[in-house]
Amino acid sequence: MKLEYIWIDGYSTLRSKTRCVESCDTDAILKLTWNYDGSSTNQSSGKDSEVLLKPVYITKDPFRTKNDYLVLCEAFLPDGMPAKCNYRSKAKDIFDKYTELKPMYGIEQEFFISKHSKPIGILGSQMPDPQKDYYCGVGGDNAIGRHYVEEALDNCLKAGLSITGMNAEVAPSQWEIQLCSIGIEAADQLILLRYIVNRTFEKYGLTMDLSPKPLKGDWNGSGCHVNFSTERMRDEECYDNIMKCITHLGSKHKESIKMYGDNKERLTGEHETSSFDIFSWGIADRSASVRIPRDTVKNKKGYFEDRRPSSNMDPYLVTSSLLKFIHKV
Repeated sequence: MKLEYIWIDGYSTLRSKTRCVESCDTDAILKLTWNYDGSSTNQSSGKDSEVLLKPVYITKDPFRTKNDYLVLCEAFLPDGMPAKCNYRSKAKDIFDKYTELKPMYGIEQEFFISKHSKPIGILGSQMPDPQKDYYCGVGGDNAIGRHYVEEALDNCLKAGLSITGMNAEVAPSQWEIQLCSIGIEAADQLILLRYIVNRTFEKYGLTMDLSPKPLKGDWNGSGCHVNFSTERMRDEECYDNIMKCITHLGSKHKESIKMYGDNKERLTGEHETSSFDIFSWGIADRSASVRIPRDTVKNKKGYFEDRRPSSNMDPYLVTSSLLKFIHKV
């Protein structure tokens, strides 16, 4: 069987390599540690280059046979410390501490389909039409690259990810795929979603572009909005508690922004974004830092949407900080 070991490198991008082993069950796979050359990934020196891979999450491999797996791993240095850009290790400590809250995350990953570092929607001699018909659009002039995203979506579903939807976004060749899960699994699945989409595009010489603002000027950037709730928020009428959580998040705005990705060019207060410097919230307001859905207000329970995270955010930092910042409320 073939196991594709996947990890985050020292540049916060993804790497993978294949291991061939005798057939075994998933419990055994989780015990199969491996290593790689960290001097080639900005995570170690050449004089002491081995970085250890520890499997943490497994899904079916949609690119190979039914007996093969994708193996998400954490990277550790020989002394047991997390390698550079391994934020999962600390995030797991936070999730383990507040496991009784049963936090749920609905994550909306926006991205552009790019070729040679340019969105395919602007390739050619003419600039595309202004933003109007692209969002949830239909037709070749609007839904640019749909067949690539459909294939990526199918591969995510074949892998067993908890996908909840997909749509064309506001800018040309910009798309969004959503997933939802409990606890750290939501972050694990987002990493695998990014891997699967990029592997699918690889076949066509394309890239899943996670740049928050690849099109400069009067175009939308890409975010990775996070819909958040605890078990109590979902099951009890506790709107006052939800508002206290949002107020507490506002007091931690500067700390959050540092962990939410490259937002300087994206969070301008325009193009459905809030201010980079000032926290805000609003009901059904997509120009606010945090949006409260009308159903949450009506039912006095539900979730809120943190719209600040950028498309290239680290999901372990974002999901764990949300949980940490509201746990006392």
